[in-house]
Amino acid sequence: MRLTVVAVGRLKEPFWREAAVEYEKRLRPYATLHVREVPDQDISGDRARAIEREGEAVLAALPERARVIALDERGSERTSPQLSKRLEEMMVSGDSHAAFVVGGSAGLSEAVLARADERMSLSRMTLPHQLARVVLFEQLYRAFKIMKGEPYHL
Repeated sequence: MRLTVVAVGRLKEPFWREAAVEYEKRLRPYATLHVREVPDQDISGDRARAIEREGEAVLAALPERARVIALDERGSERTSPQLSKRLEEMMVSGDSHAAFVVGGSAGLSEAVLARADERMSLSRMTLPHQLARVVLFEQLYRAFKIMKGEPYHL
């Protein structure tokens, strides 16, 4: 399966980068992962315009013909086994490319949410976007381990 993560902003702190790199490495045997980072905008001024500009960059970075899953606090919540099952269903139905979108600190634009085929929530709690990216990588890795019937221990 091909996975693309389109993320607003860079992982600036070393501990976020190290965690992301670790899970990217763990995912390699199960999926091809591409990360596309788009610049975050300064939201201290015209917040609505900043979100709109981030959204335009996200839409431009989305791969063609991928199933787009936006991470959104109002999206559906899944357990790890449910995420695993959903990915497996996608692969069986021919959706072999999933693009997950991680917004910036102000969230995702309405245009990105409208483009999404699905909305998924990692938690009812609001997570910093850097942490959300790491949690997403970990959950994708866990989902593939579940799918393959392999044990997962950290």
